[in-house]
Amino acid sequence: MDLSRRRFLEAAVLTAATAGLTAACGDGSGSSGGKDSKNLKFWYWAGGLSDKVVADAKKQFPDVTLKTSVIGGDFKTKLLTGMKTAQTAPDITGIKGEDIASFLPNANRFLDLNELGMDKLAPEYLEWKLKQATSQDGRLIGFPIDIGPCALYYREDLFDKAGLPTDPAEVSSQLSTWDAYFDAGVELHKAVPKSFLINNISAVFTMAVGQGTKRFIDEDNTFIGDQDHIRAAWTTAVKPYTLGIDGNINDNTWNAAISNGTVATGLGAAWYALDIQNAGPGTKGKWRVASLPSGPSNLGGSFLCLPSTCANPELAFDVVKWILNPENQARGFTDAALFPSTPAAYELPALTGGDEFFGGQKTIDIFGPAAEKIPAAYEAPADAAVSAPYYSQLTSIEAKGKDPEAAWKDAVSQAKQIAQRQGVK
Repeated sequence: MDLSRRRFLEAAVLTAATAGLTAACGDGSGSSGGKDSKNLKFWYWAGGLSDKVVADAKKQFPDVTLKTSVIGGDFKTKLLTGMKTAQTAPDITGIKGEDIASFLPNANRFLDLNELGMDKLAPEYLEWKLKQATSQDGRLIGFPIDIGPCALYYREDLFDKAGLPTDPAEVSSQLSTWDAYFDAGVELHKAVPKSFLINNISAVFTMAVGQGTKRFIDEDNTFIGDQDHIRAAWTTAVKPYTLGIDGNINDNTWNAAISNGTVATGLGAAWYALDIQNAGPGTKGKWRVASLPSGPSNLGGSFLCLPSTCANPELAFDVVKWILNPENQARGFTDAALFPSTPAAYELPALTGGDEFFGGQKTIDIFGPAAEKIPAAYEAPADAAVSAPYYSQLTSIEAKGKDPEAAWKDAVSQAKQIAQRQGVK
């Protein structure tokens, strides 16, 4: 797994201005395969699904010619290009979680999965995740592949040196608020001066925003990035910097910091575990996972969708629901670190076993309960673009010593300008 997955939010911000879907999707008529065709084109990206499950789908549906393409590069841009005509559009496609909101204003360019039977399956999948792929007029365009419940990753050995709790249950209990977490960071840095609590303050901001039910734009398309909920997340994010427990790592030195103990904890989704393993294989057995301070948050998680030009909607939906049933989502967790969007998978052996990298801990005990309690928040199509100035200003605080209050004012001002250009009130 490369660093782009760990930093997918930054990538989402950079691509948020991609051309709109309306012009890109064509007129929605016909399909290259013809009505009721059993030739289905299937697009996804490397790591977006278990390749083994996709291969088995071809065996599961022997009468179907499933033409799979693993698309490299900017998947969203290539999908938009492919959807210009029915002849080039896929019949089944992945859409990344950070991109789904930008497709919802043109939900009619995709099939409503509820009309194909998803309404009956919905109770088996997390309601808040389904809402992310539901348009304001109630069309469900995405079947959730995975989610990104977040947690606190910490070095047990460094916590022990600092006299902090080391058992995951105790850490979850005693570091249950942001302030308690930061206080622990101060103690840690005193005891182990080379170690800092976090890699950068943007990570805290992301988590804090995700813990709420509102983001930067409301459902009436009005900018709310200057309101108390965002200001509170900003204040929380800045605190580690003012306390001197921020590692100020905003570059590719993160791998080394994980390996050598410069960073003693990490805030990230379930898939972040694989990033830590890849960055610091020599730290095996030293890491543990606890609940995220101040409540659950989500980061990432994608969907499978059926463009309106799909050659055979019923058959395509059968393929999708098989690939994403609980058993196959559990396989996706094993094969590609994709945390399941269906709670039924949380009781399967693939998720209930101990993880050797985390000292044999059963990390599902942390991620499972978090997944089911993540707050549902409306994410507007322009959310990523409007949020960008907050992250750049937080980086300016760390890199340039910019005054946090001045940075806040500049972030809000710049965000308002972007919102206006994006048609936000």
